[in-house]
Amino acid sequence: MTFGENLQFLRKRANMTQEDLAEKMEVSRQSVSKWESNSSYPETEAILRLCSLFHCDMDTLLRGDVSRRFGEDASLWDKHMNGFAAVMTAGVALVLLGVTLMLFVGEFFALEMWAGVLFFLLLAAAVTIFILSGMGHDTFLRQHPGIGPCYTKEEMDRFERRFPALIAIPIALLLLGLTAMIPLESLTPAQFSKDQWDALCGTLFLLCVTVTASALTWAGIQHSKYGFPEEKMTPAQRRVGRIWGVGMVAATALYVGLGYGLDLWKQAAPIIYTVAALLCAALTILVNKDDE
Repeated sequence: MTFGENLQFLRKRANMTQEDLAEKMEVSRQSVSKWESNSSYPETEAILRLCSLFHCDMDTLLRGDVSRRFGEDASLWDKHMNGFAAVMTAGVALVLLGVTLMLFVGEFFALEMWAGVLFFLLLAAAVTIFILSGMGHDTFLRQHPGIGPCYTKEEMDRFERRFPALIAIPIALLLLGLTAMIPLESLTPAQFSKDQWDALCGTLFLLCVTVTASALTWAGIQHSKYGFPEEKMTPAQRRVGRIWGVGMVAATALYVGLGYGLDLWKQAAPIIYTVAALLCAALTILVNKDDE
């Protein structure tokens, strides 16, 4: 394929008119038309901007077959990012599942030593996953320079319509879990002691936290897969992501510390995670206000 044919393919795949591309490139529509008909060629700086805009390397754009390369890259990128999202989500789930099982085994069965061993085994597995998957992701990007999101505008729009639900539903689950704990804690069945019932209620709430955090992690990486952070996220939005990430990690560390230090496994979970969520929400509002 010629440069003009490649450019036309990329423009149409992105659902852009010649006027749209001309506006993004800050040139006239006639210039884009000449590029696509091979009547003229853009300057090197413009070619680099086209490569960045369409996530394509220069050699393929000028001399290769973009339609074939784009299809191969799209499949490779999608498969890698789906795997990366699954593995990172599993790592987050293992950390919080370790906390959940530590509470259940330690309090419900009164096996505190084995509960601690179980927690640190799952934590070690999660840390290993984070290190290996992070290094594997970096290696993939180095081995495939120029690769990136390869989706049509329709595919990106479809995901963007789903994204609010992917965030709202897990958070709603967390709030429902917290709400359900209030009446449940006062309804101790005859077959359980008060401590066992409290431990069971705390375990159910932490399972809600685990599912919520895992779902948000998966949704965030999927959001990144489609290229939204590079194209649409503001600095304030990136700060919000860091706020929630650091906030939840700090809450988990505080919970484990209070559990081991003061034996507050049952009492600490709802208070710590609720306060952490409220603080993160307040900081999110402040950051977004500053961004406006």
